[in-house]
Amino acid sequence: IVPALITGPDGALKYLIAPMVVYNSFVGTRGTLNLFRYEPGGKELKGLASWSERIERKFLLSYVDPGFSNGRYSIGASATHFKNATLRFFGLGPTTAKRDQTNYTASETRANWKFGVYANDVTQLALSQRLRHMQPIQQGVTELPFTGDTFPNVPGVEGATILGQRVSFHYDTRDNLITPTDGAAITAYAELNYNLRNRDNPLYSRYELEVKKLFASDSKRAILIMRGDLQATLGTDVPFYELSSLGGQNNLRGFGVDRYLDKQLLALSVEERIHVLRTRLAGVSADFEVAPFIDTGQVFNSFTNISFKDYRITPGIGFRGIVRPNVVGRFDIGQSREGLVGFAGLDFPY
Repeated sequence: IVPALITGPDGALKYLIAPMVVYNSFVGTRGTLNLFRYEPGGKELKGLASWSERIERKFLLSYVDPGFSNGRYSIGASATHFKNATLRFFGLGPTTAKRDQTNYTASETRANWKFGVYANDVTQLALSQRLRHMQPIQQGVTELPFTGDTFPNVPGVEGATILGQRVSFHYDTRDNLITPTDGAAITAYAELNYNLRNRDNPLYSRYELEVKKLFASDSKRAILIMRGDLQATLGTDVPFYELSSLGGQNNLRGFGVDRYLDKQLLALSVEERIHVLRTRLAGVSADFEVAPFIDTGQVFNSFTNISFKDYRITPGIGFRGIVRPNVVGRFDIGQSREGLVGFAGLDFPY
């Protein structure tokens, strides 16, 4: 990856262009182009195009303006299409075994919009809508068994077309939306979904409460972040890729993406971001951090089935490069009983 940072006359970051080449033994060489445009007030336009030798494709376009119309509203919209040939599925529940893992290819198209109204400087109420079209899952590219053969009766294997409506509440006292150093954020939503491809049980609902708090030292060279997340899904025949998920770059980072799936989720993460260096990079000031962390959590079918023996704990360490106020690059390594896992991204995990 060779990122290029382009600044305006005032020295503020205007563009981030990040071409990337990755070789993967399953899908071959992948070329990706990331493009970000930044404007004052937190406006961001993002484009991504990715093409692999075998099967995998990804195209994304998104725009967000958290201070639309002189800060009275927040707006956002995005659309994406991708094919991912290395997805894994282990079954449902908190006790699935590594030996049960299967592989499948997902071909998916998503679109969504969001409109928020600020009640005051730190409180927002928002309406949003999303469309998610998943084709029937296809054969994967690894030597693992095909998910459709091993789990033929799991809802979602035959595809889904989901239309969802969400009402959200946001309370946010953080000093920045992308690279915060202090404050707290609370997000809660209720979402009603309709699966257009399921005539027998098309309706289900989802709910989430997420709380984040940052504790900064006086110099802000050390920042402790705590995050709690509670999710619930109500309904039958919910596609497995619509359920609560543990594992991946944003929670339980010692496991791969979607390692544990079920209707409900309870998770807690603690991370200490420690400043180690500030330097000039491509004409802008860049900070570098190390971030030891511990993630824990559990998925379960109902709240009566919570058991402490099913909680998973994954310690790890992260490495961050930050160009404030808009850009975060990170690499996190997590440890679990199934080994080490690494994740790279262009944002904080929470």
